[in-house]
Amino acid sequence: MFDFNNKVAIITGAAQGIGKETARGVIEGGGKVVICDINEEIGNATKNEFGDSAYFYKIDLGDSKNIRQVIKQILTDMDHVDVLINVGGVISKNSFENISDEEWERTIRINLTGTFTTCSEIFPYFKEQGKGRIVNISSVAGKIGGGLLGTAAYASSKAGVNGLTKAIAKEGGKYGISCNAVCPSFTHTSMTTSLSEDAEKNAKVISMIPLGRAAEPSEIAQMILFFASDAASFVNGEIGDCDGGIVLD
Repeated sequence: MFDFNNKVAIITGAAQGIGKETARGVIEGGGKVVICDINEEIGNATKNEFGDSAYFYKIDLGDSKNIRQVIKQILTDMDHVDVLINVGGVISKNSFENISDEEWERTIRINLTGTFTTCSEIFPYFKEQGKGRIVNISSVAGKIGGGLLGTAAYASSKAGVNGLTKAIAKEGGKYGISCNAVCPSFTHTSMTTSLSEDAEKNAKVISMIPLGRAAEPSEIAQMILFFASDAASFVNGEIGDCDGGIVLD
């Protein structure tokens, strides 16, 4: 358990999966969470499950105008915000030669531009506050060019998230703003159900992971929570692998 007493964390994609387990960890550490998700029904159900320590705001990570409006509203409604965690995103599974312009644009718009927009909207607030922690969820695909579940469009979007994370870390450090990223590999979530249920593909992916299994959302959440907490007070610009030993860099 990491200490989040008197801390408020905005978490995109927090209605389920990795985002939900991260929100759970913040609450267990004494903090409050702002659940941001496009799925209103599941988002409200998660908020109700977590009780008074959680709030829900519907957000569309593919719409920069909506993102800015929602973040502005949260900053108005909350007494303070200490952490931004970007978990929300989409996957692209088509091979490079079968990726349409529309699929490419949507994947980049949600995964990379959406992350840029949340970060850029909260950056001035953190700057004025004199502190703030940002954690972006990337993927092992962004380091190895895809090949596990996401392919070229997904890998490109996550490689962009890694570069963005380092740039924010460089520019934000002098204002007390840290920015780090977590790169998971195959994790059991609703996004990966099709892979989990395909025995042949599942076995092929598992064979690439030295630990010999997929991750659970709570395991990825532990690295996110570390980066989001004061335990990582001198960690900035780190692209952390939580992949069972795939990358080993």
